[in-house]
Amino acid sequence: MMLIPLLALAAAPQTMSAMDHPTVACPATVAPLPAGLEGWTRKQAVRAGATAKVATTLPLGVGVSATLLPTPKIAYPVRPQKPGGSVSSGGIFAFTVPVTGRYRVALGAGAWIDVLSGTTPATSVSHSHGSDCTGVRKMVDFDLKPGRYLLQVVGNPSATLSLMVARMP
Repeated sequence: MMLIPLLALAAAPQTMSAMDHPTVACPATVAPLPAGLEGWTRKQAVRAGATAKVATTLPLGVGVSATLLPTPKIAYPVRPQKPGGSVSSGGIFAFTVPVTGRYRVALGAGAWIDVLSGTTPATSVSHSHGSDCTGVRKMVDFDLKPGRYLLQVVGNPSATLSLMVARMP
């Protein structure tokens, strides 16, 4: 009878692949996005840059669906604190801060990020997670002054990543 093998699998979920585990059931009305991230759902397709000179410019306040590069093909201007493995993906993006304020980098996965002013890493002031079912997995805040910044994305497990840089209200 097939019941015994199925019970054995139910008793030993570690034998099941991640694809077999059910995901969180999302309600018809998803929790609202945090203030400042309203543009997360209007995604533009972009490709990551491989160097600081060809960094893809991100629009502030607009979500993007980024195609990343294999880590070995990226020349990060500053060695990332968590460099990722040879089978991970990443990329280099640029954004311009028009006014002093708090800016949030939102990611759809748990990739490592560094925000750089030239070759100086900015210090993060807050880390948090997005609400279930919004697609925002990780949020990191920085207090930034006007200027051009680089965003290094490192160690993403897949070749695509939803991300956004936005000024916080």
